[in-house]
Amino acid sequence: QVQLVESGGGLVQPGGSLTLSCVASGRIFSIYVMAWYRQAPGKELELVARVINGGGTNYADTVKGRFTISRDNYKNAVYLQMNSLKPEDTAVYYCNGNIQGRRYWGQGTQVTVSS
Repeated sequence: QVQLVESGGGLVQPGGSLTLSCVASGRIFSIYVMAWYRQAPGKELELVARVINGGGTNYADTVKGRFTISRDNYKNAVYLQMNSLKPEDTAVYYCNGNIQGRRYWGQGTQVTVSS
């Protein structure tokens, strides 16, 4: 059974920074894509950023230049460094992994940006 566990959410003031972490565990032989999604209250789930096995990355326009996604293949981990946070970044952030042909989700971690 593959599991994804996120950590690092919390409350931060506008302009602040947070780093989210996600570690995949279980019988893992290969991970093609790891990504972060978010869902704000009353809004649809949206892709924030993703990183493929070769290192290529994609970002939502709303976070380009502020967020950085990275992965550690030895640890089966993915990270999201979030800088210059805005109130509109407030959401539950979910880790997603395309692992051996199946998609897995973490339980989500709340990020709240407020003064």
